[in-house]
Amino acid sequence: MQVFDAVLTDRGSKYAVAGCVAHTKSDAVEAIKQLKRDKKFAKATHNTWALLSSAEGPLKNDDGEVGAGMVILRMLEREELSDHLIVVTRWFGGTHLGGDRFRHVQTCVRYYLDQI
Repeated sequence: MQVFDAVLTDRGSKYAVAGCVAHTKSDAVEAIKQLKRDKKFAKATHNTWALLSSAEGPLKNDDGEVGAGMVILRMLEREELSDHLIVVTRWFGGTHLGGDRFRHVQTCVRYYLDQI
């Protein structure tokens, strides 16, 4: 798993992005389990993810950040990037970000896509 820590910070919330090749939901779950072996990621408020699986179709998990998984999924679809898991991690900083949180998810995914 490729991890990019401290991609951005806003009003105390911190974001990171990670990803790897994954083909199925069980691959994604295992990859996230590996990511959470790092206590920092295990303690995160949200580990939102999406995967465009060629075997199972579109998969996503908001992990409490409602709508964020769909943002990641749409970006994967636009890039036509199948069988690649992207996880956006957020550590809540105490201030609600409203709609800005979706822009931050997009920024993290774009950062990741630009690196691979």
